[in-house]
Amino acid sequence: MTYDFDEIIPRSGTNSLTYDGWKSYLFPHEQNLQLPYRDDELIRLWVADMAFSSPPPVLNAVRARLDQKILGYTQIYDQQYGKVLQRWFLEHYGWDIDTDELVSAPGIVTALYRLVPLLAAQDEQVLITTPSYAPFKKAGDQCGRWVVLSALKENDGRYEMDFADLRQKLEDSASRIRVFILCHPHNPTGRVWTKDELIQLGRLCLENGVWIISDEIHADLLREGAQHIPMASLFPDSDRIITCTAASKSFNLAGNMLSHVFIKNQQLRTEWKRLYNDYHSPLSVVASQAAYEYGAEWLRQLNQYIDSNLHFLQHFLAEALPLARYYVPEATYLAWVDLSAYLPKRKGTDRWTVFFAKEAGVLIEGGEVFVANGEGYIRINVACPQEMLHTGLMRMAEALNR
Repeated sequence: MTYDFDEIIPRSGTNSLTYDGWKSYLFPHEQNLQLPYRDDELIRLWVADMAFSSPPPVLNAVRARLDQKILGYTQIYDQQYGKVLQRWFLEHYGWDIDTDELVSAPGIVTALYRLVPLLAAQDEQVLITTPSYAPFKKAGDQCGRWVVLSALKENDGRYEMDFADLRQKLEDSASRIRVFILCHPHNPTGRVWTKDELIQLGRLCLENGVWIISDEIHADLLREGAQHIPMASLFPDSDRIITCTAASKSFNLAGNMLSHVFIKNQQLRTEWKRLYNDYHSPLSVVASQAAYEYGAEWLRQLNQYIDSNLHFLQHFLAEALPLARYYVPEATYLAWVDLSAYLPKRKGTDRWTVFFAKEAGVLIEGGEVFVANGEGYIRINVACPQEMLHTGLMRMAEALNR
C-alpha cells in the first residue's frame, strides 16, 4: 500500500498544541503579540509532531477497540504486547529486550521528571549536552537538582561531544554529578551517535558512578543507511542505564501518552512501581501495539518522504538564503539551521520565533529555546506535506531578503 503524505489535514478545533496552543507556548511573554496574519494563514513548522495522518493500521485498531464499547480502567496485561515490542527492538536495533524491565509513563518528559529525583539526591547534579531539548534541563530544575551543561562542538556542521569537557566534569568530585541525560538520536542537531562515541560516553559515566538516562524516542526516524544502536545494548551487564522510548514520534502518536521505560536495576524498578502504577487509555495501548506490529511499511515510506523534504530544504536554502548553514541531519524530522549571518536583518531584539511569526506568518522555534549553544539557529519541523513546507520557506526567505 502506498501512503499519502501530501494530504493537507485540517487541525483547527481539535485542541491541538500545534494548531490551537501555539500562542501560549511560543509567546508566553508576548501575550499581546499582534500578527498581520489570520490564524488559518499561519504555517506551523514548530513543535515536534507531524502534519501527517497517523498510520491507517493504527487508526483501524483504535476503531476496532471502540467497537468493543467499554473504555474501562486499563493496564497492559496481554503478553502479546511485550512480544510485539521484543520483535520490533530485535529486528530494528538488534537489541533483545527483557520485558520484565519494562515500566511505562504517560510520556518521556514525565518519565524524566520522575527519574531524576529518584536517581539524584538533593545535593547531587545532572549533566546534559547543549544545545538540548529543553525538558532535559527542566527535569533537574523542577526538583531542585542543579543542571550542569557541556557544549557540543560543531565541526563543519557535524556536532560532536566534547569528551575532554565531559571527563573534567564527571571526574570532578566537587560537582557531584549523579545523572547524565543522553538524547540519542540527538534533538535538535539530528546526530546519530556512533558505537565508539556511545562506548566512550558510557564508560566515562559508569566508571564515575553516574546513571545514564537515554532518551531514544527518535530512534526510528533515520536517514537511509543510518543505524541506531541502543546505549543499553552496549553495556548489557550494567543496571545503571535507563532507556526511554515511545511510538509517539515514529508514528505521529504524540497525544497517545504512553511511553516505555526500561529499568534494569530491580531496586529502582520496584520503587518506580510503588510510586507510579499508571493506568492507560485503552486506545493508547492498542494504538502503540498496532504501530509496532503493523506500522513498519508506513514508517519506511515516511522516512523516504522526510528524506525528500530535508533535501528539498537543503536545495531551497542554497538558492534563496545562501548565507544560511544547514546540513541534512542523520535522524529526526527536525532541521537545525544556522541563520547567524542574517541576524542583522532581525528587527530589534525580536527572537527568531517572533520575527518569523510577525514577518512571515511562520511558526518555528529559535535556538534560544534549546537551553544554550544555539544562538543564531532555528529548528524547523519538516514532517509536513512538501507544499506546506515550500510555502513556509518562501515566506521566510522573503522576510529575510526584503
